[in-house]
Amino acid sequence: MEDKRLFLLDGHALVYRAHFAFITRPLINSKGLNTSAITGFVRTLWDLMTNQKPTHIAVAFDPKGGTFRHEYYPQYKANRDAQPEDITIAMQYIPPIIEAFNIPVVMVKNYEADDVIGTLAKQAEKEGYTVYMVTPDKDYAQLVSPNIYMYKPGRQGNEVEVLGEKEILANWEIDRVEQVIDVLGLQGDSVDNIPGVPGIGPKTAVTLLKEFGSVENIIANADKLKGKQKENVINFADQALLSKRLATIDINSPIQFDAEKFNLDPMNKEKLKEIFLELEVQDIGTANSG
Repeated sequence: MEDKRLFLLDGHALVYRAHFAFITRPLINSKGLNTSAITGFVRTLWDLMTNQKPTHIAVAFDPKGGTFRHEYYPQYKANRDAQPEDITIAMQYIPPIIEAFNIPVVMVKNYEADDVIGTLAKQAEKEGYTVYMVTPDKDYAQLVSPNIYMYKPGRQGNEVEVLGEKEILANWEIDRVEQVIDVLGLQGDSVDNIPGVPGIGPKTAVTLLKEFGSVENIIANADKLKGKQKENVINFADQALLSKRLATIDINSPIQFDAEKFNLDPMNKEKLKEIFLELEVQDIGTANSG
């Protein structure tokens, strides 16, 4: 029986990462277009396809506009800087490139890419797939299971990192993978504007979880805490529960894993050559293969 390997790529996170990897020496073509994000993204994709030999693959992107999290917490991600213009321009080219690779792009209105990837990963796992979530985003750690891994592309000469349950438990110093959500709920997340509980950072979160196991249980046992910590857990209990909810990836978003649709099919080399010539993007394996 063939080894069924599904790779799900977190599109926006990988595009941002590629753009900033070249930030000190951006790749500018003769038309003045910054092709850093495009080149970096395609290199990651090409490297993955060449070395990892996926049988199935898809790229997920965030939809335009808000998501269901904004409905109950309008300030979610409100502190983020505007998207750099170079990324906005790159995003006009990246979906057509993915299409020319014959790789499906998935997007679900009102849901973030991590919800879509989480949903597909859990469905595919039930169908006997080994799933790799390709992302630099730490929040995905909560989804890792015996057959679902985080795949962090290498950067600046570093090796690719593949994180399974053992690595997640060690890195986060927790006993169960789902406690990733409790850590994020307690410490908050400045990147996503998740408030957390004042005065509780990663170390304190881990210590409290070792003793009480979950955010809910810490709140229920607040009387066993002391001083300012006790006061904050009592006063910010609702905020802690809200933060945990915001940090939870929804694995029931309205999308269905379809093995046939996500099958890795031969790429359209002519189309890719045409796009790469127009962008003057070089040094990518596709340009030289066949």
